[in-house]
Amino acid sequence: MNYKVKNIYGKTNSNKVTVSVPGSKSITARAMLLAALAEGTSTLFNAQFSDDCQTFLNCLKDLGIPVEVHGTTVKITGCGGKLKINAGKINVGSAGTAARFLPAFLAFQKGKFTLDCSDQMKSRPIEPLINTLKSLGAKFTFLQEENRYPFVIEGTSSPANEVSVDITKSSQFLSALLISAACAGKPVKIKADGTHGLDYVNMTLDMMWSFGLTVNEDGGYTVYGKYSAKKYDIEPDISAACYFYAANKILRTNVSVNGVMPHCMQGDIKFLKLLEKFDGGKIDMREFSDQALTLAAIAPYFNRPTEICGVAHIRRQECDRIAAIVTNLTAMGVKCEEREDGVIIYPAEPKPAVIKTFGDHRVAMAFSLTGLRADGIEIENAEVCSKTFKNYFNVLDEVCASLTK
Repeated sequence: MNYKVKNIYGKTNSNKVTVSVPGSKSITARAMLLAALAEGTSTLFNAQFSDDCQTFLNCLKDLGIPVEVHGTTVKITGCGGKLKINAGKINVGSAGTAARFLPAFLAFQKGKFTLDCSDQMKSRPIEPLINTLKSLGAKFTFLQEENRYPFVIEGTSSPANEVSVDITKSSQFLSALLISAACAGKPVKIKADGTHGLDYVNMTLDMMWSFGLTVNEDGGYTVYGKYSAKKYDIEPDISAACYFYAANKILRTNVSVNGVMPHCMQGDIKFLKLLEKFDGGKIDMREFSDQALTLAAIAPYFNRPTEICGVAHIRRQECDRIAAIVTNLTAMGVKCEEREDGVIIYPAEPKPAVIKTFGDHRVAMAFSLTGLRADGIEIENAEVCSKTFKNYFNVLDEVCASLTK
């Protein structure tokens, strides 16, 4: 379906509007895996049930992990680090977290497991993680292209004591190894090569601690111990909340999101702080790159040109996000200059256009913001937002109605 954005600029009232967003996708996925590795039954509250998180949960079920779902509450009975099955098939779909975290988990399990995915996921980077899992002792049989999905993984019962992983393309490779190294039954030291923002790694470490395991940071990360089941509250998804705070920036409205705290674990909280005073200029967004699209979508309304840099890796996400920014801003008549690691965007009044989403949920949600202050902006295939925020456009409609009544 296509979604026609309502231009509400200059039509808003001074009402304070409060909305709710789903639980954090990043925290939900990590909590699900930690609960699956723990001893006992964990209860997760405010879990997100986007396509990605549902896929992650389905994969755990297919691996024999007992799961109960009641609304946004999930009960997971863990395997204590060792699966009861030694063969199986899972499909990670387009869920990037599942595609990285589950091979690391299975590398520490006895048996052979077949992993498949969507066509989109086959093009996303995973070779650095695979190379590390090979050095750990896991064996791979690739069913199509070398070092890409789909493949068969055979885990090891005697993993290496020390491995390194290149995190240049994604810090998820390191998070995946950290969580599942507890399955080794002995200390495993993990070193990170390359550079990348570590906010999500720090989130992983905090959550591992919450489930009873402390990592020793000693020129690397030494993991040893076991996870214990617990009751765990999942924070609201800051990435989703950012769209509404970005709308405030360009509309001068007062929309807030339930449960958003200034000291949450999620790196995208930095975007909310950026919005407070930003009116153009150069900004390195490598530590909160999911919001590069969001900033680009509202950048035409700033008084100065905006230069986003440090985000070359977003070319390899659900789509080439830098190219998507340039394509859509150009279609709206906004002058921009593409860079290898970002884009420069100049102030402009966007013209009517149909936004090409390229199958990317964040493209759809981000450019809906542009249309809140410009006529004739239409989002093609708006349903792609179901990947992380199924009812985003319904919530946006409700917010617009509250702001203009």
